[in-house]
Amino acid sequence: MVQYVWQTPGWCDFRWHSEALLRPLGHVRQAQGRLLGEAIYIGLEMQADVLAEETVTTASIEGERLDRNSVRSSVARRLGLPTAGLPATKRNVDGLVEMLVDATANHEKPLTSERLKGWHASLFPTGYSGMVNILVGDWRQDSKPMHVMSGPIGKEKIHYEAPPSHRIEAEINRFLEWWKSPPENLDGLLRAALAHFWFVSIHPFDDGNGRIARAITDMALAQDERRGNRLYSMSAQISIERDNYYDVLERNQKGDGDVTDWLLWFMGCLERSIQRSEVEVRHVLLKSRFWHRRSGIALNERQQKVVNRLLDVGPDGFEGGLTNRKYRGITKVSRETVKRDIADLLKKGILVKNPGGGRSVSYDLAWTEEDERVIPRT
Repeated sequence: MVQYVWQTPGWCDFRWHSEALLRPLGHVRQAQGRLLGEAIYIGLEMQADVLAEETVTTASIEGERLDRNSVRSSVARRLGLPTAGLPATKRNVDGLVEMLVDATANHEKPLTSERLKGWHASLFPTGYSGMVNILVGDWRQDSKPMHVMSGPIGKEKIHYEAPPSHRIEAEINRFLEWWKSPPENLDGLLRAALAHFWFVSIHPFDDGNGRIARAITDMALAQDERRGNRLYSMSAQISIERDNYYDVLERNQKGDGDVTDWLLWFMGCLERSIQRSEVEVRHVLLKSRFWHRRSGIALNERQQKVVNRLLDVGPDGFEGGLTNRKYRGITKVSRETVKRDIADLLKKGILVKNPGGGRSVSYDLAWTEEDERVIPRT
């Protein structure tokens, strides 16, 4: 008979091998430091993009597809950004965004049972998860075992069985007490990883436990960084590594309380999440510096659109270079207009002609050495 982690003696007294975690933890701290060092250059627009990605991907991990434009609209309203042209939002989208914003922007506020139940209620405003009516805003109460399963009906595979419902109140109280007063020498990143594993193992709600566990993770990371805005999306990286996430979670939930394996995976996932965001931050910095140096040069909307497309991909990132045909494809204008626009960009020193000629003539931005230090040539 399978024994789950919560069935082991003193199951909340998790153990791990500190020596194995020293190097991975150091790598994450280095990546985190680099990203935080560049944070002063990041505006609300990028923060909105990170939050929108977090919202979409944390839902997709659970198999729920959200409309990205609707999410972007909800995020924009909460951050005070323009919403003109964006679609109306849905209640479930607003609820997920509200939870993620609350978890990070209000990370210093106490985490309580009432707050967790409020998050759950915001996720399921209709009282339904898909077509299934669920208990909303309260711990699960079904006397039947709570199973995490996969596979078609009749051939389900049980990956995990959560603690019975009569234990949830005590389990959550123990978790929240630990959250409030963790061991003094516990690293903040390890605390985030342990909180995620612990909460999702209690599995206190009928549905939405994964999304709330990831919000708790964001909250722990915000407390560690002492920042109320997200610079990277852990959920987006978990979505990319979804299969590995569920595999390592299952192994440790069927373990004896030694969560070294889980902590190692979490640190690696977190580092890769930060590294993905670093690339985006560098593109933001590249764009900002490029336009700042050319602030006195007037360009029309077509030219700005093409230049921003080249900035998005970075030096040598536009395969084959920018050609007249590609310019026309981006702007949807006549060949003569393309020729005039490109000639003007060359005259103003925005574009340069790539080596070669004839029918293969192509262009690239007039990159500087400073630009290439931000994003090296591919």
